[in-house]
Amino acid sequence: MSTDHGQTPSQAIGPFFAHGLIPEQYGYAFTSLAGTALASERTMGERVRIQGQVLDGEAVPVADALVEIWQADAEGRYMHPAAPPRNVEFTGFGRAGTGADPHNRFLFDTIKPGAPQTGHAPHIHVFVFMPGLLNHVSTRLYFSDETSANERDNVLQSIAAVRRNTLIALREQSDEGAVYRFDIHMQGPLETVFFDL
Repeated sequence: MSTDHGQTPSQAIGPFFAHGLIPEQYGYAFTSLAGTALASERTMGERVRIQGQVLDGEAVPVADALVEIWQADAEGRYMHPAAPPRNVEFTGFGRAGTGADPHNRFLFDTIKPGAPQTGHAPHIHVFVFMPGLLNHVSTRLYFSDETSANERDNVLQSIAAVRRNTLIALREQSDEGAVYRFDIHMQGPLETVFFDL
């Protein structure tokens, strides 16, 4: 009798996001390594809120997705352990669960990033994890009020013109300040552009 059973197929299990990655957002008495606030009142830069939903192929909000963002500060610098901190109380990294919001939104309070280098417009890296997705997906969020910078961005311009708008967050004004709306469509006619990293 052979004991070699071969490789088993991949399986999507979970989600365990609430327990392991963002317990505070779901009311558990544990400390999260990352949250939804990337900046404080002392952080240099324009304070903005990033909000949106992860939508399935039927445009229904996904109630148990996890969204991570990583961004530069207002001067276009990424936080790095080897670099001395120059922008106080700014983490550059955030994590939100859509199930922590009654409307299944992700919400991040941060600052608007600067352009990290020549040939790039201000943008935020976005990563999505969810049940049924064996590997996370990666995309970028660009800003609707950065038209001229967006037209010079090497990555954005490499995408077919009819698809670029799936990466543009629309600016709205609220009583609390600037809000950028960025919905992530996982499938369907409005599917967000994802990058193979």
